Amino acid sequence: MAGPTTAERGDRQQESSGLPPARRSRKARLRMIVILAVALVVLGGGSVWVLYGSQWLRVDRVSVSGTLVLTPAEVREVASVPLGEPLISVNTGAIEARLRRKLPRIDTVDVVRVWPDGIGLKVTERTPVLLVRKAGNFVEVDHEGVRFATVSQAPKGVPLLELTASRKGSGAASFRRFGTDRLVREAVRVGGDLPSAVARETRTVQVRSFDDISLELGDGRTVAWGSSESGRAKARALTALMKAAPRARHFDISVPTAPASSGS
Repeated sequence: MAGPTTAERGDRQQESSGLPPARRSRKARLRMIVILAVALVVLGGGSVWVLYGSQWLRVDRVSVSGTLVLTPAEVREVASVPLGEPLISVNTGAIEARLRRKLPRIDTVDVVRVWPDGIGLKVTERTPVLLVRKAGNFVEVDHEGVRFATVSQAPKGVPLLELTASRKGSGAASFRRFGTDRLVREAVRVGGDLPSAVARETRTVQVRSFDDISLELGDGRTVAWGSSESGRAKARALTALMKAAPRARHFDISVPTAPASSGS
């Protein structure tokens, strides 16, 4: 049998001198990993520069929405958004805290980044549901009982709250026990439970004690509400009573299961 030719022996020697296939595959994968790592470093560095170092993504404008009594200029001034700073580095939480602290009329504010170069301030203002007279001005009280602003003129359609407890008897004891803030919140609860038609006509909410809250309507009619408890039942009783006795001048629904009216 004839042995291998010289050419065949050369081919075999060349094959034996190369790397095994598995080893060549591992080397190729390693080379690819290195290339990808270098690419990621380059891209990451470029992204950091774009976000922090370039002039493209810096704060250039501040927009304000949702204001009613406040002006956008007031909100911008208090917000003190750092113009010219990288947008990514703006501390939105600090801006929100500053606005809520310095502008108590603001109930909520959402501070958002508006790419590529803006900050948006979405404001929700508190709405007064009661007014407290103070030294010729009026303190606005919202639905949570928060006294948030003092104004020189009373807003239209907002009832005046009168705390009129006497210095003796149950009224004085009620004020000592619950405190002014609690009684204000009770009055707010009553205002929230009023039938819409009655709420529109209410001019004064008078608090003599925790369980002696009354209303004076614009046409001089009065409502003895009692405490703020059972507000929905009292609202239903008042609506029915006003329909049954349209000429009455005084309504007592302090006990909603036994409402009464008087005067004509």
